[in-house]
Amino acid sequence: MPRLTVPSAEPLPLLPTRLVSLDVFRGLTVMAMVLVNNPGDWGHIYAPLEHAEWHGCTLADLIFPFFLFIVGVSIVYALDSARRTQPHGPLLGRIARRAAVLFGLGLFAALFLQWDLATVRIPGVLARIALVFLVCGALFLKTTARQQAWLLTIILVGYNVLLQLVPVPGIGAANLEPATNLGAWLDRLLLGEAHLWKISKTWDPEGLLSSLPAVGTGIMGLLAGQQLRKTSLEAAAKVAWLFVAGGGAVVLGLVWSSWLPLNKSLWTSSYVLYTGGIAAMGLAALYWLCDVQGYRRGIKPFVVYGVNAITVFFLSGLIARGLNKWPVTTSAGVTNMKQWLYDTLFVPFFPGPYLASLAGGLACVLIWLGVLWLMYERRIIIKV
Repeated sequence: MPRLTVPSAEPLPLLPTRLVSLDVFRGLTVMAMVLVNNPGDWGHIYAPLEHAEWHGCTLADLIFPFFLFIVGVSIVYALDSARRTQPHGPLLGRIARRAAVLFGLGLFAALFLQWDLATVRIPGVLARIALVFLVCGALFLKTTARQQAWLLTIILVGYNVLLQLVPVPGIGAANLEPATNLGAWLDRLLLGEAHLWKISKTWDPEGLLSSLPAVGTGIMGLLAGQQLRKTSLEAAAKVAWLFVAGGGAVVLGLVWSSWLPLNKSLWTSSYVLYTGGIAAMGLAALYWLCDVQGYRRGIKPFVVYGVNAITVFFLSGLIARGLNKWPVTTSAGVTNMKQWLYDTLFVPFFPGPYLASLAGGLACVLIWLGVLWLMYERRIIIKV
């Protein structure tokens, strides 16, 4: 179960023993996730905040792989000392329990206010985070960085072969179309259409087969974290390594995309390299700025989001669903509380639906910032 930590009533320092840049990066990522997931009006979203319709990669499509990359880095910092001094059996048990809690939270969120096990969506963001955490945690304990790099290569090449060369049973030749690719067929076979993404019903953007390359994103985080933990490297060398490796991954991903397009829903191999490379360079820049140069001005909003990232993602989703289910009667008829708040507080005060929608999303981010700030000041960190 999630654990509530309240060590004292004094504010947390901005110089924790943890990696400050990682908290900032995690905070930036989950803040963007809250913004993308909570527009004022789903019909009027600014293009950078909207996912690519199928092939392609927008700013919104960077958020989830960034989070999985961060999961990999976090594993290194959480377990590096323990794996050298403690038996691995209990550590693997802790990893499995945390993964189970994450999966359970995802299932609870899917069932919230619509308790129907026959149609509950089984895949999802938290389910994928749980799987990546479980597999990458075990890999970090049981394999070397070199073995992890080889496994990453095997996963990306093997997944490419599966998507583009293996015929789809009952459909025909291998293809990359939403409902007829190999991953969509596997989801329908093992999970059934009733348990997939309600918008599509025939495929799921967090499906089973695409979870394999998602583990690859986590492995890229493992490799980055292990470089940052090396005591034999100077800080400048660590930053240079991350920039060079990240830049190389971006270039390789773009080259690969000429025959296997960037695609978040399929989590294509080119997408893994492209997004993981950008994440590595972003972390390198923040590491140099926050941990090497000691820069602190203006980072606290991201830190307070970063230390309670899963909490805000989980609760913001529940509250959004609750507002959507809360009926409100107006002179124009029956609507829901979320729509009523948007129509009342934003639409009249902004020139155009896109600005009003953006303002609604930003308001959600700021409201949660206030909540998380109070939690941070009271040293309340909910650990999953």
